Amino acid sequence: MKMTKIHATADVKSNSIGPRTTIWQYVVVLSGAKIGSDVNICSHCLIENHVTVGNRTTIKSGVQLWDGLHIGDDVFVGPNATFTNDKFPRSKVRPENFLKTRIENGASIGGGAVILPGIVIGLGAMVGAGAVVTKSVPPYAIVIGNPARIVGYVESCQVKKNLDQQIPDVQFSERELKTRLGVGDVTLHRLKLVDDMRGKLSAGEFAKDIPFEPKRYFLVFNVPSIKTRGEHAHRKCHQFLICVKGSCSVVVDDGILRREVKLDSPELGIHIPPMIWGIQYKYSHDAVLLVFTSDYYDAADYIRNYKEFMSLASKYNVT
Repeated sequence: MKMTKIHATADVKSNSIGPRTTIWQYVVVLSGAKIGSDVNICSHCLIENHVTVGNRTTIKSGVQLWDGLHIGDDVFVGPNATFTNDKFPRSKVRPENFLKTRIENGASIGGGAVILPGIVIGLGAMVGAGAVVTKSVPPYAIVIGNPARIVGYVESCQVKKNLDQQIPDVQFSERELKTRLGVGDVTLHRLKLVDDMRGKLSAGEFAKDIPFEPKRYFLVFNVPSIKTRGEHAHRKCHQFLICVKGSCSVVVDDGILRREVKLDSPELGIHIPPMIWGIQYKYSHDAVLLVFTSDYYDAADYIRNYKEFMSLASKYNVT
């Protein structure tokens, strides 16, 4: 087994360091720190006592990991990224307990980003260089800016292997009224549209054009463009979404594949069946989103934790 490699100039007090980990020049690691295997910690980093770093993680130069920080497996932390653990710091005043910050597995944090304390950077999320992250970041979200805002979602590697490679837009054939997106049983629907000199009319028939008899509807509007809605799945409930005014983007995720669709016309609807994680964001200022549901509201039907969803989805996936 290849042993841990620690540079002669590093000051490492911890005995909890996994095999094949490399610690470079002028790194300070306090005794309580726990570092996994195959980790690469570049020069001029500081790791305090109550810090955990997972396996195969990369910490680039000039990063300080303060008490209360947990970093998962396969995480990338760019150079000079800044973590914090006290919202109201004062010299010589130490809080009884530092706020806990979690960086979940597979997340990436760009160089110079600032991460406020007590938040979670979700599974596979990407924080852009220089972003100031003031709130928790959902799984696979891409955030940039100050304050950081969601500008996209990382595509599943099974959907596209190269992030620079664009997924083709969804196309309907001349007679086709619905098409599968390749994410579970999610389908995109083209509803009837009549356009003449009197104006436009769009219509749909329940259980024919919209694949269930709805028991409830709700409208989402006046959403600030930086806000994200949804971020949940249903155990039994079906949903059908139509952006009747303006536009918004919908992300659907079956636990294996993920895809994004823009709703920008009343003749376009998306059917989201049970056990699909759904997100709506990029609302235009005038957007009005109409949602039909197959069941009455039931809080117990919601799955709001992505890890729980991933665990449950594995039993339902047929992809």
